[in-house]
Amino acid sequence: MRAKTVLPAVAMTAVSMVLTLAVVMMWLGAAVPWPVALVVGLGIDGGWLATLAYERRLAAQGDHNRAVTAVGWSFGLLATGVLVAHALTAEHSRGAWLAVAWLPVAAKALWLVHGMWERTALTPAALDAIAGIQQEARDEAAVARARLRAEAVTEETRLTAVTAAGARVARVQAKTAATLAGAWSTLESARRGEDTGRALTSVTARVTPGVTPRWELPVWGPTEPVPVPVLESGPALTDEALDALVDEIRRSETPALSYREMSARFRAAGHSASEVRLRAAWKRVV
Repeated sequence: MRAKTVLPAVAMTAVSMVLTLAVVMMWLGAAVPWPVALVVGLGIDGGWLATLAYERRLAAQGDHNRAVTAVGWSFGLLATGVLVAHALTAEHSRGAWLAVAWLPVAAKALWLVHGMWERTALTPAALDAIAGIQQEARDEAAVARARLRAEAVTEETRLTAVTAAGARVARVQAKTAATLAGAWSTLESARRGEDTGRALTSVTARVTPGVTPRWELPVWGPTEPVPVPVLESGPALTDEALDALVDEIRRSETPALSYREMSARFRAAGHSASEVRLRAAWKRVV
């Protein structure tokens, strides 16, 4: 992995140094003796190489020096300036020389990228641990998504079943309501019929002569509970006392009261007796 960043930087550095030396020899060789031009070219390349070596040494020790970095970039910019100046003064292939003038700066940038890679490089064990953590997170996320999808499908199935059951109940209720409405309509028609009304009300003629109450439909709704007869809480009356009390209440008005009126007044007065004894006393008195 290290070779992926260091080899391009080394190759770019070598090319830029050779190109810088060649340009200095060609450009200054015509104005000064070639040994002087050689010294100038080697000085630029040597200064750049020396600062680069020192930067690499500090990087290996985990240190950094801004002054050395500034000097190294100065040599790189100087080499680039020489190449640009030569390209601008060249009579032929000016564009080609300008195209390669960026090589020293590019080489310096590649060394910067390599240094950043070294500062962020991890051991294989750490990389395996990170990969394991990432894989575990992906597995948990996949399991969570699958669980959510399954819960969503289950909830959808439950809602569908509940909706279907509710629809069936509604249909049954509607059908029952329609049946009850029809039966109620039949009862109402029977109640309003003249012949049917006479037949139904004639049943009460034997019990209460002269009274023919109108037959009404039963109430369709909440009903009141039937009161439970209260047991006699006080001392029970003897048959003689009960007979006398019943006869007194019956003869309190003229004509004599009926059994129902007597029974109502008997209980309204606060007396207590079972219905069987009260009716037996009434029969004895009458």
